Amino acid sequence: MGWIDTLNAFVARSAVGRWFRLEGSGTKVERAGSKFSIELRAGLTTFVAMAYIISTNALILTDSGGTCDCDRELYGATCATDPAYTKCLQGLKLDLITATCAISCLACILMGALANLPIALAPGMGLNAYFAYTVVGYHGTGKVSYRNALAAVCIEGIIFFVLSLVGLRQWFARLIPVSLKTATAAGIGIYLSFIGLQSAAGIGLITGSPATLVELGGCPPQYRDANNVCKGHHMEGGPTWLGILGLMLIGTMLLYRLKGAILIGIALVAIISWPRPTSVTYFPYTPAGTDAFNFFKKVVTFHPIESTLNQFHWDLSSGEVWIALVTFLYVDILDCTGTMFSMAKFGGYMDERTQDFEGSSMAFLVDSSSIAIGSAFGCSPLTAFIESGAGIAEGGRTGITTIVTGVMFFIALFFAPIFASFPPWATGPALITVGSMMMQNVVQINWKYIGDGLPAFITIIMIPFGYSIGYGLIAGIGSFIFINSSVNLIHRISGGRIAPPNYADRDDWLGFVTRGGFKSNIPPWIMRLFGKQPVSIGDCDESNNSDMCASNDTSSELKEVTVSRDQHAHQF
Repeated sequence: MGWIDTLNAFVARSAVGRWFRLEGSGTKVERAGSKFSIELRAGLTTFVAMAYIISTNALILTDSGGTCDCDRELYGATCATDPAYTKCLQGLKLDLITATCAISCLACILMGALANLPIALAPGMGLNAYFAYTVVGYHGTGKVSYRNALAAVCIEGIIFFVLSLVGLRQWFARLIPVSLKTATAAGIGIYLSFIGLQSAAGIGLITGSPATLVELGGCPPQYRDANNVCKGHHMEGGPTWLGILGLMLIGTMLLYRLKGAILIGIALVAIISWPRPTSVTYFPYTPAGTDAFNFFKKVVTFHPIESTLNQFHWDLSSGEVWIALVTFLYVDILDCTGTMFSMAKFGGYMDERTQDFEGSSMAFLVDSSSIAIGSAFGCSPLTAFIESGAGIAEGGRTGITTIVTGVMFFIALFFAPIFASFPPWATGPALITVGSMMMQNVVQINWKYIGDGLPAFITIIMIPFGYSIGYGLIAGIGSFIFINSSVNLIHRISGGRIAPPNYADRDDWLGFVTRGGFKSNIPPWIMRLFGKQPVSIGDCDESNNSDMCASNDTSSELKEVTVSRDQHAHQF
């Protein structure tokens, strides 16, 4: 037994191992395949895969103008010619880098410690763009001020918390049909791969096109226009080929089940990209490249938050504020719910019978509270990150993975120049690889019944093409309701005489949703607080032969589905 095995065994037998249910901890339900050393590596992998959020989120939110302002009659609507405004934006960006690291650190540690899930939280991409460019507007040209928008985000987090506390958010999650949950995971996989193929957060193999929307790219940066569309020299860019090499290396290492394959691939490509006098450098000899390199050379630095902390303005009289609040609410509910359930299924701890996973109630509470706290730091809404799949692919099974990710965000507070300098073509191969892994459950969709299969397919394609998990779920749920409600109505009116030939092959969605009643969604501690026995939809009445679950069972915890060793070895 090597020292790593000795360490794993020691931690598993400790109080830490029992809390996180590591394999060998002796707890009633262990997380199969979970080892301390693997959790550490998985947490580091998740962080590296999502480290781009540190600089990207700060850059996007800085475009809102934040708390900076100028004389717009003198300098124009965007204050572009005001030197003082430009200097203020530079300080704002550093504030937001610190804020992003701080709130991501806190949210990840809470998620890992309280929910025991390998799902990382950080300010969500898409939501930050909506916040900056639609709600507040570029340099504050929108109808809602930055401070007012932060108040809307805080209220959204509080509403989320209440919905999670009383079980309504869990109830909503149960309402999503099984096929759509599985399709969401597959759609997120394609979404991840699509991001990994682009130039903003990937290898640049795919770029925009005015004629066909997307086309083959791979051109050097100097041959791209302002919209990252290649004007020529396709497939001649060194970074794209380096990213492709990284993808091939990760795939080969995974084939041989080399531990840390994804992390090794990311680090290798990043290190190759750091020297300046190369065709694949992340720091070209341009003003932006020089600024980035000067920041990179600092290695260690810390910038305290000066202008974004607790900047609320509680003016809710504007209709635009309420529109923004409702939009944040429904998009974040769908995004976060879809991501969490997809990661649970990908990690193998989704209970297929209850379509829930252990720790879901606490996960929702942590997510909602993190949104409210994040707004106090000056950030847009937080959400579960699909890049968590990279850590799960490395073997992450418990909250230790997420705690390690949180600790890395804390370290990034002081080493932001390093972690903010991972080029997109280094992390892109990891996103593509994880995307391919997330497609494996697509065979579990009920394709033989079109009422389940078509909405699932719509969900899969709309998530990447609509560039939103929430919009994909809306499309899938809407089509599912229309098709199956029509079939059910015709079936009832005709007395059962008119029905699809394979009507019996459909998923029994209504039977599952009504199983256990509303009480089965209320967190157990709430039920105990009012002197009631917790109810689980996984507890069945053994006195009859029905699969329907009784609401009077004494179990308060959902049974956990663990991944066998063989499955773990096959997948990872």
